[in-house]
Amino acid sequence: MEDKEIIDLYFERSESAIAETDKKYGAYCNTIAYNILQNSEDTEECCNDTYLKLWNTIPPERPSYFKAFIGRITRNLAINMYDRNKAQKRGGGSVELCLDELEECIPDNSDPYVSEDSVIRDCLDSFLRKLPSEPRNIFIRRYWYMDSTSEIAKRFGVKETKVRVSLKRTRDRLKVFFEKEGIFI
Repeated sequence: MEDKEIIDLYFERSESAIAETDKKYGAYCNTIAYNILQNSEDTEECCNDTYLKLWNTIPPERPSYFKAFIGRITRNLAINMYDRNKAQKRGGGSVELCLDELEECIPDNSDPYVSEDSVIRDCLDSFLRKLPSEPRNIFIRRYWYMDSTSEIAKRFGVKETKVRVSLKRTRDRLKVFFEKEGIFI
């Protein structure tokens, strides 16, 4: 079923909208949530919360790119769940490692000159568009999907060392890019 048809089902308030969304994007949501949560039960709960959020958001929202819309909801819910779980358990994990890596090149949004998240997002989008395909895809797999470096290496058929070096170089370039834009860490 096409995305437009699924969205129309949400507007009709048809319960089959959720079933069709799960059929088409269930594995996608599962992958995003599991990469962050590393727990099957939490992943399932997060995916169910994604469908509930979709149900409550569409209508009035009519996403133009449904897959990205679902991915963003799933990712945000998974990160929130991860934060709650972390607060309870105080354990370390791959998500924390990803966020720590990014901390060295992403500005602190408490900076009064960069109070808008949209400024940072727009700069990041601009930076990513200018990157060659491979480093951009590696960066996105690591920091959006939160894949491990070994998973990324396997996906792209390269050595894990190459992935780590690419990520480090891209983070360094990102930091310089932000500074040129007048956004400091």
